[in-house]
Amino acid sequence: MSLVVGGTAAVAVGILGVFVPLLPTTPFLLMAAFLYARSSPRLHRWLLGNRLFGCYLRRYLERRTMSRRHKGITLAVLWAALGISAAFAVTSWWVRLLLAVVAVGVSAHLLWIATEPRGWRP
Repeated sequence: MSLVVGGTAAVAVGILGVFVPLLPTTPFLLMAAFLYARSSPRLHRWLLGNRLFGCYLRRYLERRTMSRRHKGITLAVLWAALGISAAFAVTSWWVRLLLAVVAVGVSAHLLWIATEPRGWRP
């Protein structure tokens, strides 16, 4: 039961991460998949079959890849959110530097993940 609660909390934080800059989405959804796989086959199927992020999770879990389109969208949203935050919400130079370091680190990680060959479908 505690694994189901943890998985559900991870899904909630992951969804929140879509809207909150610097709060990651993917690690929390992967954590939820891990917890659900060990506690609730029904919730695990629901998560991997979800129309919004199921395909993305299956692709990563099964093949450790991302589509070129998802990489591009993720990088664009990342840099836009951090750029807007640095320009309008932050006044301290060291916080702006921290945002830049996070942007470069996350970008490097995303680019390190293999790009899915064209035409592959989960």
